[in-house]
Amino acid sequence: MQRISKISGALSGSYLQLCRRSLSRLAQTQPALVDDDAVLPKMPPFDYSPPPYTGPSAAEILKKRQEYLSPSLFHFYSNPLNLVDGKMQYLFDENGRRYLDAFGGIATVCCGHCHPDVVEAIVSQTQRLQHSTVLYLNHAIAEFAEALASKMPGDLKVVFFTNSGTEANELAMMIARLYTGFHDIISLRNAYHGNAAATMSATAQCNYKFNVVQTGVHHALNPDPYRGVFGSDGLKYAKDVQDLIDYGTCGNIAGFLAEAIQGVGGILELAPGYLPAVYGTIKKAGGLCIADEVQSGFARTGSHFWGFEAHGVVPDIVTMAKGIGNGVPIGAVVTTPEIAKVLTYRTYFNTFGGNPVSTASGLAVLRVIEKEKLQENAHVVGSYLKDRLTSLKEKHEIIGDVRGRGLMLGVELVTDRQLKTPAKVETLHVMDKMKEMGVLIGKGGFYGNVFRITPPLCFTKEDADFLVDVMDYTMSRM
Repeated sequence: MQRISKISGALSGSYLQLCRRSLSRLAQTQPALVDDDAVLPKMPPFDYSPPPYTGPSAAEILKKRQEYLSPSLFHFYSNPLNLVDGKMQYLFDENGRRYLDAFGGIATVCCGHCHPDVVEAIVSQTQRLQHSTVLYLNHAIAEFAEALASKMPGDLKVVFFTNSGTEANELAMMIARLYTGFHDIISLRNAYHGNAAATMSATAQCNYKFNVVQTGVHHALNPDPYRGVFGSDGLKYAKDVQDLIDYGTCGNIAGFLAEAIQGVGGILELAPGYLPAVYGTIKKAGGLCIADEVQSGFARTGSHFWGFEAHGVVPDIVTMAKGIGNGVPIGAVVTTPEIAKVLTYRTYFNTFGGNPVSTASGLAVLRVIEKEKLQENAHVVGSYLKDRLTSLKEKHEIIGDVRGRGLMLGVELVTDRQLKTPAKVETLHVMDKMKEMGVLIGKGGFYGNVFRITPPLCFTKEDADFLVDVMDYTMSRM
């Protein structure tokens, strides 16, 4: 032991790091370990090895974060990961260890990490022109806007580009208020739409709301089939929207803003029949219907390209971000030519909205989704994964609900199925243990007890099996 210690001491720090990383890669190629007479789930093979990483360690980065970045930043896991490489549905840490990414950077990476077609589009545009603003002509923004409009129903064909989902929702709310001449907007309890002035008003979870002036938004009962007071009866929830208009407004409103599947809220799909009924109510009150597709858009739900399509409605305004750029910061608002005119009454401008690099990335994303049939894959693999998770629910009492659609799935953990008591501590424990076994998932919901499973859309059935097997293995040993 002393001899090993002396040899290690003689090695330089960087060389020792490389040795450790090489051993880590070697360990990944070995047969699955045996624990308690059970074989550990084995990650599917993958033909890629990242180049050696020689940058600062996780401990060094964490120290700098704590010293130089906002104290509001937080991280997953008791021992935070330093992720340095990504390829398709996999991520790699500083030691070269591979992880199955079942969170997709919060439902953002849709084509896969560093997809070659998207990378090529970004690099090619960057080498030619990185920024110019929309004050000049450029083919990238025009071509992407045209392609994006072709994916929309009805007369939704005018695009405003932004830099994020928060920006997109802020703009959509302003457009609704300008077009209708009214101020009041209705959103749903448990919703998350952003953290700027108007969007924080529309967000309806105290965890994301600061004590600042927030006006003009009313929060309707959430049509939550699992915890809601009316179960899956969408029409009963819809009546609350009419009550809000009758008793909380002048009788006319600017609009209604909702996600088809609440992402941050815990992957909650709205009760059947709710959106068609509410859209009718909103129209009668003179308002516009705004669909927040920041997380559920871009083929993620599998059955449809946009989440709202599963409810048989056509909104007046659609907002989007995240998957639109596969990780590049870009968002958009799409509306009709008539509604879009309201922004011509004053000067509306966004310096980075429609940036050539961002829009080139967005166009590449659309083409990859079509070429590789990622919507179909999200439907097939997502349905398979949901079935396997539902089977897991029958085995483990801690799983209270499995929900969602396509590759936007939620697993809610409870300590008591009858009382639906949130299993907050257990959720963190399972997440940590799954990470140790090579699977990364997210969490959300008001109580922080829902696993958010939103992987890149190139996820395979083998990946789904590994995820479920790891979750099963972890829960079996709690």
